[in-house]
Amino acid sequence: MTKVPPQVEIHPVVLKLKPAINLTDDQLFELCQLNGDWRIEYTAQGELLVMPPTGGETSNRNAELTYQVQAWTRRDQAGVAFDSSGGFKLPNGATRSPDAAWVRRSRLAGLTREQKQKFLPLCPDFVVELRSPTDNLQAVLDKMQEYLDNGAQLGWLLDPLTRRVHVYLPQRSPEILEAPSTVSADPLLPGFVLDLQKIWEPDF
Repeated sequence: MTKVPPQVEIHPVVLKLKPAINLTDDQLFELCQLNGDWRIEYTAQGELLVMPPTGGETSNRNAELTYQVQAWTRRDQAGVAFDSSGGFKLPNGATRSPDAAWVRRSRLAGLTREQKQKFLPLCPDFVVELRSPTDNLQAVLDKMQEYLDNGAQLGWLLDPLTRRVHVYLPQRSPEILEAPSTVSADPLLPGFVLDLQKIWEPDF
């Protein structure tokens, strides 16, 4: 039986800005560039969420996740893959950085070069969040629902602590898969099957 280490949740530092400060999109982007060692998100309520870098196992899992999504994307060519450093300005005003994301090329075609160089002004079609040992579960569940509410067509929350995959689809209740070895993104990403072996068990 796999032993699950005790969980210690670390909540992000929350800085409340409104109504004292109303950051523009450009100001938020510049703030994130000046503080590149931190992962910063911006909520629809005008709060900055400042999160420290991840530990080694979570970083390795993220690398494996990004690799698999990107490898499929190169074969399919219908969309573009993004890693955890990419920011997306959602329709509700929040700026989020999923651990992996995919967007149809047809939706990106209308963006200007300047828009492509900053936080993309859209919600990805497909998002994946990877829960780290310090993440508060309810906060990540809420973020997944936010993606769906803002237009995502498929979302996965991968939880290595419990080996569960939470699957989110529009107008459905989330489905929980117990310890799957793979998970399929059909039909949105036809033929993409995520191999979870190295995500459940990092290879170092």
